[in-house]
Amino acid sequence: MKHDEFVGAVQNRAELASRGEAIRVTRAVLTTLGERLQPGEASDLAGPLPMEIDIFLHQADSGQIFDYDDFVQRVAERANADYADAAFYAQVVLDVVDETVPESELQDVTAQLPEGYDDLFELLATDEYY
Repeated sequence: MKHDEFVGAVQNRAELASRGEAIRVTRAVLTTLGERLQPGEASDLAGPLPMEIDIFLHQADSGQIFDYDDFVQRVAERANADYADAAFYAQVVLDVVDETVPESELQDVTAQLPEGYDDLFELLATDEYY
C-alpha cells in the first residue's frame, strides 16, 4: 500500500476531516505502538509500511512498558483527541496496518502485548491474533 492510500484509508475509516488529521492520528498511534514494542519488533513492523509512515515506528523510543489505558492516553495526547476517539483511531490505524504488513508481523506484535491490549485489534477482520 502506498502512502496516499494508507492515509486515505485512515481518513475514510476514522471519518476525519482532512489528510492532515489522518497523518496526525497515524503518527500518534504508530509512535505510541513503537514505544511499547521492543526495538527490533518496531523495525520489523515498519519495514512493509510506506516510507513516510514507517518513520513513526523507527523514531519511537522503543521498549517501554505501559498498559492499554496508558497507550490510549498517549495516543489521545498526541492526536489531540479524547480517550474514546483515541481508542477508535488506534483500532483504525491497526486495521490499515493489518492490510499492509504480512500476517506474521502483526502476530509478532500481538505476541509482545499483554491481554489488556485485545481492544486494540477489535476492528481486524479475523480473530486469529487473539
